Amino acid sequence: MQKTNAVITVNGQDKVGIISTVSGILSKNNVNIANITQTIMQSFFTMVMMVDISEMSTDFEALTKELEIAGEDLGVQIRIQHEAIFNSMHRL
Repeated sequence: MQKTNAVITVNGQDKVGIISTVSGILSKNNVNIANITQTIMQSFFTMVMMVDISEMSTDFEALTKELEIAGEDLGVQIRIQHEAIFNSMHRL
């Protein structure tokens, strides 16, 4: 099976539980985290994850909605995009 990757970005005020919440949603939906980077500048949290959605147990729209709702609950913005779309948007 060919890998299908997506990019998840998380931005907002740092607080306990952001990484745990996002990784829990991914685990529950059989999405593998291939790479993760995160940083905190003063109290601003930013994280970028490359995830493998090849074998996820839900559809992309449902995962997107679940992550958006979690972001609202945490007071941060969580977005997921297919890797090709992310790359196209960020090409110089």
